Amino acid sequence: MMLCQACRGRAVSRTGTANPRLRFPQVLLAAAVCTKAGKAIVSRQFVEMTRTRIEGLLAAFPKLMNTGKQHTFVETESVRYVYQPMEKLYMVLITTKNSNILEDLETLRLFSRVIPEYCRALEENEISEHCFDLIFAFDEIVALGYRENVNLAQIRTFTEMDSHEEKVFRAVRETQEREAKAEMRRKAKELQQARRDAERQGKKAPGFGGFGSSAVSGGTTAAMITETIIETEKPKVAPAPSRPSGPSKALKLGAKGKEVDNFVDKLKSEGENIMTSVGKRSTEAAKVLAPPINMESVHMKIEEKISLTCGRDGGLQNMELHGMIMLHISDEKFARIRLHVENEDKRGVQLQTHPNVDKKLFTAESQIGLKNPEKSFPINSDVGVLKWRLQTTEESFIPLTINCWPSESGNSCDVNIEYELQEESLELNDVIITIPLPSGVGAPVIGEIDGEYRHDSRRNLLEWCLPVIDAKNKSGSLEFSIAGQPNDFFPVQVSFISKKNYCNIQVTKVTQVDGNSPVRFSTETTFVVDKYEIL
Repeated sequence: MMLCQACRGRAVSRTGTANPRLRFPQVLLAAAVCTKAGKAIVSRQFVEMTRTRIEGLLAAFPKLMNTGKQHTFVETESVRYVYQPMEKLYMVLITTKNSNILEDLETLRLFSRVIPEYCRALEENEISEHCFDLIFAFDEIVALGYRENVNLAQIRTFTEMDSHEEKVFRAVRETQEREAKAEMRRKAKELQQARRDAERQGKKAPGFGGFGSSAVSGGTTAAMITETIIETEKPKVAPAPSRPSGPSKALKLGAKGKEVDNFVDKLKSEGENIMTSVGKRSTEAAKVLAPPINMESVHMKIEEKISLTCGRDGGLQNMELHGMIMLHISDEKFARIRLHVENEDKRGVQLQTHPNVDKKLFTAESQIGLKNPEKSFPINSDVGVLKWRLQTTEESFIPLTINCWPSESGNSCDVNIEYELQEESLELNDVIITIPLPSGVGAPVIGEIDGEYRHDSRRNLLEWCLPVIDAKNKSGSLEFSIAGQPNDFFPVQVSFISKKNYCNIQVTKVTQVDGNSPVRFSTETTFVVDKYEIL
């Protein structure tokens, strides 16, 4: 049990002025979370009160309630209990009898909304685990027995101690670091240029170091500094157009700014846990899911990404799919080859070959080869040789349909969600259907469910998790109830990964240009989500 006494010297309000209510008696004595048997789990006292006293008051509380009547408060000769049931627990405020009952009830509601913000489940173990977080939040609600004028968002901000000045300071420091690095690069280039000029003229390279450093050491230092900087910048160098480094860069319609990427990288280096978006989470999950592949000397990656937006009342607003075949050759003797492509798509997908690929050969024989047969494909690098695009508003093309039906029932909402796999040739793995929830209303009450679920009280999300959706498990449903309005449960987001591509474009054979002899090859196929929303 966690018991905490309020600070006796807290006589100044948040604005810095003396609290004018100090000359009146305290009205709120304590706030506690207890079991139905009266056992205190967390208790925050706002006046001088011993542990024995608060335990005695809470132990007497269940005996004072009348079983046949429904009330929100009960009184004794000295105190008043204002309480609210929370599943197997009670949120109890102990006040003086001359306090304003309406204000006490409003304060009680705020206390009850705070608890789900820090505890995923309203259970004794969960309350005990987050007892300090709850006590800090209680202190933001009540000061010296009187409620502060704060709401739930302000309490969250105060407890997290979010500081605008700190953000500005960090931004200034990062800017200074970037400027220092830029200056270091400029100096290193000057040193390297001076060394090259000296070598070209047959003179000794001038020494730039202190403490009697020689010319040779100065030149070596310049080279070392330059090499270090170049090594650091290698991952950021844009690849040549004829040799794209990966399917992600070739398929993107718009790229994020480098400043955002740099900021995220810095947060990761400082040990922060970065939450990724649905599309990125699917791409990373695909990497985790894929087992180690026995890569041959000729290896191909076939990757597709889907971006889809549907209306909650039905209708496909937009669906866009991008695909690409990436070729990787690790042995020089297989550099002059041709890929035999089989396209069984009947949806009107638009195909586009690489500029160096013979388009006439691809149109006539569905083979991918270079325009100049004497030339070779690049070695040990990923080359995009074919890409395709499909954009449509045809509802029959939706691979996985999601129907969400929230209906109001008194003060709560009954939500029914169902899915159905329309493209039965696909096998979707690690499917996560994310439903937003209203804040401050606690956990949803789950009825029937196919699969599993996770409730994230911090982000107010319900995640419906399905390991596999295929032709044998093509439909399922989820039912739950929670307080809220129908608009609170949108947009619904979906993420999944698949080892089968949507457009059914495959490489069936690889042959050498000379002799047309077959070549062993390996293939890696992924179908992931970039955006999948029901608005």
